[in-house]
Amino acid sequence: MTSDRSRPPQPGKDSRRAYLVFGIGVLAYFSAVAQRTSFGVATVDAAERFGTAASALSLVSLMQVLVYAALQIPVGVLVDRFGARAMVSAGALLMTVGQVQLALADTVAEGVVARVLVGAGDAATFVCVMRLIPAWFSALRVPLLTQVVGVFGNLGQLVSVIPFAWVLDRAGWFPSFLGLAALALLAGTLAAALLRDAPPGVEVLHRRLGLRRTGQVLRESLAEPGTRLGFWVHFTTQFAGNTFVLMWGYPYLEYAQGLPDTTISVVMTSFVLTNLAVGLALGGLTARRPERRVRLSLTVTAGIFAAWTVLLVWPGTAPAAVVLAAVCVIAISMPASMIAFDITRSFNPPRRSGTAMGIANVGGFTASVLAIFVIGFVLDLLYAAGFRDELYAPDAFRIAVAAQFLIAGGGAVGVLATAARVRRRHGPDAV
Repeated sequence: MTSDRSRPPQPGKDSRRAYLVFGIGVLAYFSAVAQRTSFGVATVDAAERFGTAASALSLVSLMQVLVYAALQIPVGVLVDRFGARAMVSAGALLMTVGQVQLALADTVAEGVVARVLVGAGDAATFVCVMRLIPAWFSALRVPLLTQVVGVFGNLGQLVSVIPFAWVLDRAGWFPSFLGLAALALLAGTLAAALLRDAPPGVEVLHRRLGLRRTGQVLRESLAEPGTRLGFWVHFTTQFAGNTFVLMWGYPYLEYAQGLPDTTISVVMTSFVLTNLAVGLALGGLTARRPERRVRLSLTVTAGIFAAWTVLLVWPGTAPAAVVLAAVCVIAISMPASMIAFDITRSFNPPRRSGTAMGIANVGGFTASVLAIFVIGFVLDLLYAAGFRDELYAPDAFRIAVAAQFLIAGGGAVGVLATAARVRRRHGPDAV
């Protein structure tokens, strides 16, 4: 196992400047999450604005996530070449343009273009911020700070749940999305002004990374079983929470569980706060016990789908307290998915860390694309077949949501298979 946990800190690491850079990076990711999750809050409004069915509406979010996933490896290569400062700034600019486009959109096609731009900008943010952590901090701090990025970045969802939802309800579509565009522009400006790729005198970029060398770095990253394990851990742990917040959470809570808007806001806020509480604990645990990372990720996944099982088999609508508890368990998927990046970083040297983390980050968003599409497809199929008179009927939602179990099962098989390969190459205590 390649480990950097015992190396002495380098000059400039763990400094005040390091924490300033880290803070700007977290702000950039905070903004990106707000942009990413905003459409999920506006799903019902979008259905009315665009006049479309569930599968066509899911195409808007589906294309956003698909573009995000497809760009992860190219972004990983580009950040190794050009650095986080350039990539995060460019990503924020793309999200600004995308949200302005969505504010003006009147059709599904225009909405898809807007979310493609948001997805592309979002893709250029997370992996690039993660690239900053090992460059600016000593190895023992990296696992916890990795979780902090996820936790505080995901607080950006609160922007969607509270102020964005409030403005959307009272002022309408255009002002609400224009406000998010302003947040993205602010984050991009600060990133361009204050982000630095590494402490002074430390070179972490491949300034001469050409096409041939790019291919070699990509092959080396894929050949490392620890990278593939990171992919499958991310695939398995992240998609349940991602699917919930990006597309189907609000409609499910409103139509399948019959919750009023105020209660939905409380539930979704609790989702975010759970990320905060659990993420910090997971970061400390993975730093102390790296050999339990795979076991921990599978345990979290089992808990998430146990919570879904409770909701799906509950006769009628579940009590609000039960829904709240189940959603908080589902929320653990977001901080748990960060384990994938700690695994990936542990088995790859800094020179290819961006590429390797980009590969791992594809996992959860690939699974999210599958889940978002399948749920919308099943809902439309049941409606067309006359299963119920309403598109978002509670019984139809039960069947559609249950399709996620197949995706989780496939991911768990991938985790177990690649974990065995990692242990054969790096030792039984590697993961």
